Amino acid sequence: MTSLPRTEDEQYQEYILQGVSRTFALTIPQLPIALRQVIGNAYLLCRITDTIEDDNALNLEQTREFSEMFSDVVSGNIPAEKFSSELFPLLSDHTIPAEHNLIKNTPSVIRLTHSFNSSQRKALERCVRIMGRGMTDYQESETLEGLKDLAAMNQYCYYVAGVVGEMLTELFCDYSSEINRNKPELMALSVSFGQGLQMTNILKDIWDDRKRGACWLPQDIFENKGFILSELQPGHVDVRFQNGLGELLGIAKGHLQNALTYTCMLPPEEKGIRKFCLWALGMAVLTLSNINQHRDFNDGIQVKITRRSVKTTILMTSLFASNNWALKQLFSVSSRNLPDSNHTEKPATIKT
Repeated sequence: MTSLPRTEDEQYQEYILQGVSRTFALTIPQLPIALRQVIGNAYLLCRITDTIEDDNALNLEQTREFSEMFSDVVSGNIPAEKFSSELFPLLSDHTIPAEHNLIKNTPSVIRLTHSFNSSQRKALERCVRIMGRGMTDYQESETLEGLKDLAAMNQYCYYVAGVVGEMLTELFCDYSSEINRNKPELMALSVSFGQGLQMTNILKDIWDDRKRGACWLPQDIFENKGFILSELQPGHVDVRFQNGLGELLGIAKGHLQNALTYTCMLPPEEKGIRKFCLWALGMAVLTLSNINQHRDFNDGIQVKITRRSVKTTILMTSLFASNNWALKQLFSVSSRNLPDSNHTEKPATIKT
C-alpha cells in the first residue's frame, strides 16, 4: 500500500514542528497515522496562541484583540490571512525566528485545521478559545509576588495545559471507540496530567520567569512556611523557600501519578499513543527529581535532564509501553526520592 503524496501544507507543518518544538517533533511521529496530522496541527495552534501571549511588543489590549481574532480564525469566522498580515509586522525579536515563520504562515496551518472532521475541529476550537482567554487574563496580573493561592495556580495550569489534555483526550476518543468507553474517567485525569506537566515547567522555569517579571508560584504554600515570594532572590538560599518548593514537588508528583493512571487506561495495543504520553511523563518525573536534589538551583539549566536521560526514558518506556505493571514499577523507582503530598485539591476545570 502506497501513501498519498503530502500537500504543501502538510509538508510545512512537519517542517515548522521541527523549529518550534524538538520534543513534539519527536513524540508526534509515535502516534498512529490517523492522529499525527491533527495533533501536530493542534500543537501549532497552541503555539500560535502562546506566541501572541508572550511577545512583549504587544500591549495587553493588542494581546487580547489578537487572541480573540485567532480564536475566530480557527473557527472559520475570520480569514487567516487578515490575522497573519496584521500580527506578523508587530512581532519583536523576543519571538524566535521559527515563531515569526509560523505566524507568517498561519494560513497554511489553518487550511489543515479546516480539513479535519467536525469532532476534531470542535475540540481544537474549544482549546484555542479557552487557552487564549485564560492566558490573557493571567497575563494582566503578572507579578513577582506570585499567584494568590494553590487554587489560582490550578486554574492557571488548566488554561495553559489542562485544556490541552482535554483536547487530546477528545481526539483520542474520536479515533478509537475502545478509548471512548472510558471517556469520563480519562477526561478527569487528562486535566491532572496537564497540570503535572505544567507544574514541572513552572518549577523548572522559576528564575527565567522572574527575569521577565512573572511568578506562577502560589503565595499561600510559601507563606505557610514563613516565606514571602516577593523577597525571592537568585543565589540566596532560604530553607523556608526550599520547604515550599518541596510541597509543590509533592503535589506535582501526585498529578503525574494520575498521568500514569491515565496512560494505563489506554488500550495496551495502542503503543503509539502510550509512548506519546509516557515520554512526556517520564521526562517530567526526572526533571522534578533534579529539582528536588538541587532545591537551591538558580538557573533552569542546572536542573535540565541530560540527553542520556532522555534516551533512557524513551528506551525504557518504549520497551514496557504495553505492560502496566512494569510502567508502575518504573514510575515508583524514578519518583522514589520525591516528597509525597497531603493535598487533595483537584485540578481546575471549566465547562463551555
